[in-house]
Amino acid sequence: MMGDYFKNKAGSYETVSHRVNNVRNIAAAILASTELSGDMELLDFGSGTGLLLERVAPSVKKITALDISVAMNQQLDAKRSRIDCELDIVTLDLTQSNCPQKFDGIISSMTMHHIEDVEAVLVKFYSMLEEGGFIAIADLVTEDGSFHAEDTGVFHAGFDPEKFRKLAKCAGFKLVACRQVSVVKKPQGDYPVFLLTARK
Repeated sequence: MMGDYFKNKAGSYETVSHRVNNVRNIAAAILASTELSGDMELLDFGSGTGLLLERVAPSVKKITALDISVAMNQQLDAKRSRIDCELDIVTLDLTQSNCPQKFDGIISSMTMHHIEDVEAVLVKFYSMLEEGGFIAIADLVTEDGSFHAEDTGVFHAGFDPEKFRKLAKCAGFKLVACRQVSVVKKPQGDYPVFLLTARK
């Protein structure tokens, strides 16, 4: 995945309006396209400061927040009392280690472009889900490389949604769907964001 490239950004991560607006749109799309319930336990992959999970939390029983960044996890832990469900925070590089727990769903926002071998992680997601479990993964549509001011820890300049959909199908997922759910507006351009949903 990545080293702790967010160490110096964690404290101000939620002060960037286009970032917060984007995650708000993603969360709304996840809530609208998945059937969540109060007995569900989810994994938030690349959870960061919890911008996504805090919006999903009221609809589920528990969320396990998984991120490789110690600094981001510390920011999330500091606002634990604001998270309206049970919360576990795990510092782990899923590309190098396994998470033995099974989940009812896996959510993720703007993390997959930091993953070198996307197909391998999708296969791992499949193995981590209960039968009938879902994934809801949001990321950038293919862009020209200008989205990030620096390329440290970035392996993909977004994704072709159709190719991403095929990767999910190859990993074993069914009912795979992709749709645009947000646009990140930056001074250098507008960057569409898609949401992929699928079932095991």
